[in-house]
Amino acid sequence: MRTEEGGNNGSCDKVFESDEYRWYGSMDRIGSYEVKPFSKARQDITVISQEGKRRLNVHALIEVDVTKAREMITKLKGSGDVSFTGWIVKCVGQAASEHKQMNAYRLGRKKIVLFDDVDIPIPVEREINGERRPLAYIVRKANEKTVADITKEIRGVQHQTIDASTEVLGETLTRLERWVIHAPLWIKKLGVRLMRGRGLLKKKHFGTIGVTSIGMKGRFPGWVIGMGGPIATLVAVGGIMKKPGVIDDEILIRDYLHITITADHSIIDGGPLARFISRLTELLETGYGL
Repeated sequence: MRTEEGGNNGSCDKVFESDEYRWYGSMDRIGSYEVKPFSKARQDITVISQEGKRRLNVHALIEVDVTKAREMITKLKGSGDVSFTGWIVKCVGQAASEHKQMNAYRLGRKKIVLFDDVDIPIPVEREINGERRPLAYIVRKANEKTVADITKEIRGVQHQTIDASTEVLGETLTRLERWVIHAPLWIKKLGVRLMRGRGLLKKKHFGTIGVTSIGMKGRFPGWVIGMGGPIATLVAVGGIMKKPGVIDDEILIRDYLHITITADHSIIDGGPLARFISRLTELLETGYGL
């Protein structure tokens, strides 16, 4: 580490430099601050997120009573076979398999392809070189797996050995895929653009319905509005709050989960979206799969 001092007009600045970061301490009106590199991982997230800006996104914000399900999961925790995130993935997979328009992509300009298998991409947060980085993992055929199967799968990739070059978890990548992952940013942008309207390729590389659990990272009392990205549908799980609810004509304190569903309006109309939400709510409130 080295230190430099200098200044203009009476100001005094210090620069502390290490192999990875530079910290700047300033005596002027800016105050002290820290500068970090805009990492390759953050650049990749920007490329993916920008796809959501060009879609005709429609958002649905819902509250779901998960009191019964949380009680069931607590009882099962001793066995270690189920997790809350694994259960959410299972319920989303089941609802999407029954309402396939949510599990669809554009195929060229005049067709839509609806899939039987529900492939659910999820972010798995890992620490690499001191940076918390969300790495992509796709739970394939989530609609055919049990909550225990999905939980075991997620926990397996959470303990997978990784390094700074890892961008995708649990996938056997082709040479082309490896090349694209480590390619310059402009090539990634071009690749994402070329996949628009190519529904089969999008399912292969991105999955279909994304699930992200923001509320599982800490206390988060509310909803999060996702951008959607390139995937068909995004289910963003927010926080859980205790609120009064009416059960058998009695007012009781219940646990309500905040969920935001982001769908592509060019594929999905209000009716199919409402029916999907109704079925998903039913599965969540009854503790489906537990």
